Amino acid sequence: MSEPIQIQASDGYLLHGKLWRSEPALQTSPVVIINCATSVRSRYYARFADALHAAGCTVLTYDYRGIGDSRQGSLRSLRAGWLDWGELDFEAVLRYVHSRFDGEPIYVVGHSVGGFLIGLAPSSHRIARIFTMGAQYAYWPDYKPQSRAKMFMQWHIAMPLLARLFGFVPARRLGWMEDTPKGVALDWSGMGPRFEISLGRRYRKELAPASMLLARFAQVNAPILALGIEDDPFGTPAALDRLLDYYVQSERHHLRIAPDTIAQEEIGHFAFFHDRFRDSLWPIAFRWLLQQEIDPKVGSVTRN
Repeated sequence: MSEPIQIQASDGYLLHGKLWRSEPALQTSPVVIINCATSVRSRYYARFADALHAAGCTVLTYDYRGIGDSRQGSLRSLRAGWLDWGELDFEAVLRYVHSRFDGEPIYVVGHSVGGFLIGLAPSSHRIARIFTMGAQYAYWPDYKPQSRAKMFMQWHIAMPLLARLFGFVPARRLGWMEDTPKGVALDWSGMGPRFEISLGRRYRKELAPASMLLARFAQVNAPILALGIEDDPFGTPAALDRLLDYYVQSERHHLRIAPDTIAQEEIGHFAFFHDRFRDSLWPIAFRWLLQQEIDPKVGSVTRN
């Protein structure tokens, strides 16, 4: 069973999450933090967290500021972008875990932008192992060619227009995802081939120097398994490699899986965390996190 927790970021913002604690009898239990995709509530990952907990891990899920249980009042007044989610929110969670579970290895599961946020946190050097699913930062030319035009219209034209019109993106009414802070929407829609240049245009003097951001990524030395699904329109090989290239000090593995290899017609960007993949896809993540191993039979692997 999980218990509710609250974690305060360095700027005072209160984040809400859930914690699954391992049995006290276990002498060493890795603590796994799950970083959500953009504007996806952490409860989406609850069954995956349950399964990790059953495998002997302590697991923590949380909502970024402005999302789910961490939403406080109107989003129109909230200044929050991807940088805040990484260097404030994820950083606060890392510090909480390091303080409360001192001596236990810290692992991170990053879904979509959750794998990007890892490198923005000043304490990311504390992470011992990383698994990502479809992790990238939404540079639109990397989208799957068959979906690129539609995705560009939705995420890079309609979304920023809505953000500027309403002061946030009323995404729930549109059936897209959770309502999204304006800053997050503008970060997503304005991302170019180099994230530090794109964010610099938005944040200007407020942003840490590009060299500092790059140094944060360079301090991550945890081995990474980046999983990409062949029918994921976001997580193409180019998109995953573009992000992996920033983690220069990590041992990086890029695993590609086609849906038909597990007798599925489609998986896409989100379905990996559905309970129906408990026996087919989840063991890939568990084997990496718990043993740092990759089954060569599950798909094609490249090493960066």
